[in-house]
Order: sequence, then C-alpha cells, then structure tokens
Amino acid sequence: MMNRFFFLLLSLVLFSFCADGQDLYKVTADKLNVRETKDPSSKKIGFVPQDENVQVLDSTDAKYFKIKVTNGEGWVSKEYLTRISPAPVAHAQAPKILVEQKVSSDNSKIYFIGFIVLVMIGLLFCVFKFLNSKVLMGVSTCIVLAVGYLCYLNFMVEKSVSGKYVSTGDGEYQSFEFKPQNAVVIEDSYTDTLVTTKYDVEGDMIKFKQQENTILLLIRDNNTLIGEGFTRGTFKKN
Repeated sequence: MMNRFFFLLLSLVLFSFCADGQDLYKVTADKLNVRETKDPSSKKIGFVPQDENVQVLDSTDAKYFKIKVTNGEGWVSKEYLTRISPAPVAHAQAPKILVEQKVSSDNSKIYFIGFIVLVMIGLLFCVFKFLNSKVLMGVSTCIVLAVGYLCYLNFMVEKSVSGKYVSTGDGEYQSFEFKPQNAVVIEDSYTDTLVTTKYDVEGDMIKFKQQENTILLLIRDNNTLIGEGFTRGTFKKN
C-alpha cells in the first residue's frame, strides 16, 4: 500500500514538472506561419516575425510544435525554431488585459489653447507697439496668425481618415478601408477574409480590434499610415 502511495506521489510530481516545463524558442525564419493544427494545409491564423521569442506548449511531435500566440494557440514548423531556455513558470498563464483609460484631455486642450492665445496676444502687442513700419507690422501679424493657425490644426483638430489604404509590403493585412460612422473593413491576406469592425482615433493613432488582436496605425499624413506592433508595415492611400 505504501509503495502504491509513493508511486502515485512521484507520478504527480513528475507530471507537474512536465506541465510547467514549457520551453522558450527563437524564430529563425523571416516570417513563421502559425496554423490551426499541425497539418501543413490547415488554416493560417497568423505569423511570427524573425528573432521573436515564442513559448512552446507541446513539443512531442517530430516536425511541428504547438506555441502560444496573441490570439490563442497554434502550430508551427519545428525546423524554424531554436531553443533558448525553459520558459519562466510565472509567465505561463499571464493574460494580457487591455484597459482603455479615459484621460481628461478636454482640460489640457483648454489650457493649451489658452496659453497659445496669450502668447499670440503678447506677440501682436509687441508688433503694434515697437514696429513703426506698416509693411513689417503687416508681415509680422500674418506670421503670428499663421503660427497660431498651425498650432490649432496640429493640436486641437482631431484627425480623421477615409478611403482605402493598401499595404506596400508582404504582411498579414493587405488593406484597411475606412468608411463613415467609424467603420473599417480589414482585408486579411492570410485568411483571405474581409472583416468589418469599429475604430477609434486617439491623437495621431488609429486603434481597433480584429478578433483578439489590437491593431495600431499611426497617421503620418493624409496618404500614409504606419503599422505598429503586430501590424508592422506601411499603408498608402489607394
């Protein structure tokens, strides 16, 4: 009876070590495809860029490893992975929670425009007080007003996007088409699907979600968007 109890206890200990012994690997391919199953013809659910570290959940198969990705789990080819070290147990089940914080930006905008107005009034006072030439007075006044208008456009007016932006490279997302009422149509080249979702503009950044992925696009100008993080790349207006 004691032997059976000892054997059971030993089995539980070994199982716990196996369960926690998830390894950390580095991707050696330029772009490692992630699939739903270990079947190479199964659906692609994303990719992992080169030199990224991934956590292997199942390494029992001779050719394919099961890894942890942003939107769940998937299978990749073992050939393009290099083992680094056992993954820390503390990070095994650490869920990422995205919290949208409401910042009281209204007050900051009021303070900023108040400061700009005071500066402009001071400059205009100096122009009319110390410049005797009407030509210099007119030119200086135009410059002050132009600077104030540029500050208003860059810091006070919320940016907006519309139309279709197409990727200039070979990424997962082929295009983003922005439509009225904050709707965006996402063309996913890996899954060959079109998905419509809502987006928000926060300063120079466009933010929206596709499934569990948070997509961030930086507005460089009216014709160019720059993908951040998972959506790395440049998108030009079509």
